[in-house]
Amino acid sequence: QVQLIESGGGLVQAGGSLRLSCVASARTFSSLVIGWYRQAPGKQRELVAAVTSGEDTNYADSVKGRFTISRDNSKKTTFLHMNSLQPEDTPVYYCAAKLVGRHDYDYWSQGIQVTVSS
Repeated sequence: QVQLIESGGGLVQAGGSLRLSCVASARTFSSLVIGWYRQAPGKQRELVAAVTSGEDTNYADSVKGRFTISRDNSKKTTFLHMNSLQPEDTPVYYCAAKLVGRHDYDYWSQGIQVTVSS
């Protein structure tokens, strides 16, 4: 079982920055694929960014060039650096984890609110 705990959300003005952190309680953190998702009210959850165990990354088109995902295996922590935030970046953010080779994410955080004011 893997527990994921987020921190770093909050209120920021448009154009500002935030950094989300996700700490995992996993003995084999370095072998996990970590993804950041977000979900606005009434909309489907969307994948924002993901990082593999080999530190390959991918991003949603809507955040490319603005968001950066990174991981620190020694601290079992994944970060989502968000720059040039816009009101549409406001939803609840979740981090998720899965073992390499799995299609679906198996473990999810509780979610953290990011609010971008215009």
